[in-house]
Amino acid sequence: MTTIGDRLRELRYGIQLSQAKLGKIFGISQARVFKYETNALHTPPKVLLQYADYFDVSLDYIYGRTDDPHGMYYENKPPIEQVYPEIDKFIEMCFEPGTAMNERLKETMKRMMTEEAKQ
Repeated sequence: MTTIGDRLRELRYGIQLSQAKLGKIFGISQARVFKYETNALHTPPKVLLQYADYFDVSLDYIYGRTDDPHGMYYENKPPIEQVYPEIDKFIEMCFEPGTAMNERLKETMKRMMTEEAKQ
């Protein structure tokens, strides 16, 4: 039987997110994320809900009651903006401001990166 910690770790691994980065997103320490994933510490309901919302899965999935995530828009990947909130700054640095194609190139690059992240 899959444990809650196993499911939490699998969700995080699925999008190649570090414990430190996930902890920062959830407002908890990396050590707590580690303890939740290893079942060394009971995961509070608030944190379980954060996982369910962030990864768009059901609590039944997290609890191991089903292997079907049941997320309404489940892709096992949150939007790229959630994983890399600095993406707009990165794209802005790639192009010379004031050029005629600047905005179109930035929009195209962001769309390409978003599509790549979904695959």
